[in-house]
Amino acid sequence: MGNWLGLPVQASAHAGEIDSMIIMIHYLMFILFIGWGIFFVWILIRFRASANPKADYTGVTSHTSSYLEIAVAVIEAVLLIGFAIPAWANRINEFPPESESTVVHMIARQFEWHAHYAGPDGRFGRRDLSLITPTNVVGLDRDDPNGVDDIVSINRMNVPVDKPVLIYLSTQDVIHSLGIAEMRVKQDAIPGMEIPVWFEPTRQGDYQINCSQLCGLGHYRMKAEVSVQTQAEFDGWIAEELAFLQ
Repeated sequence: MGNWLGLPVQASAHAGEIDSMIIMIHYLMFILFIGWGIFFVWILIRFRASANPKADYTGVTSHTSSYLEIAVAVIEAVLLIGFAIPAWANRINEFPPESESTVVHMIARQFEWHAHYAGPDGRFGRRDLSLITPTNVVGLDRDDPNGVDDIVSINRMNVPVDKPVLIYLSTQDVIHSLGIAEMRVKQDAIPGMEIPVWFEPTRQGDYQINCSQLCGLGHYRMKAEVSVQTQAEFDGWIAEELAFLQ
């Protein structure tokens, strides 16, 4: 049914879980649409003027409609408590350890995405807004020993396949929203906050990153690319970037 709904390809480990919930909700909405449609037609026939020439102020005494409303509420509660909340809690509360993940600091700004990687030492250098220049837009302190070997890329995030990606999302200006449809990932970037979000890519390829929050006149062009590669390709890219720094 995912194809009927026009859902993007599943490229992350949790994409199937999200799609299953979306499909279940659509099934429920379809059943409600048909059910209430039939009920509406029955009402039109049952209470038509020709069959009821005299007004009846007693009304319907059956509790069927109340039972139906209760049943719908119960089904919606099951979807919320049984599927939606556990899926959300799994993404929020069970973050993978950094030692087993590709850690990226993603910095949003009008109208760009900047991916900041730690170097071979595994430590991120200090960032400071006062250090921002046209050639250092994330404000990375290269005098910090931890930042000497850090890598920063603009509008592109490279990650290895079949390994958790842990993103620390922040913004330098207004509210933005990181959206990667194929990964079933969407998270707002709030000024003054660094928000973690994670996914595990399972399919190699290039996927588009969109800003899903209206962020100014250039919102339409705030796009980037996430490239899911083999571990060897990712290591080769890191080596090339490090060679460029030397």
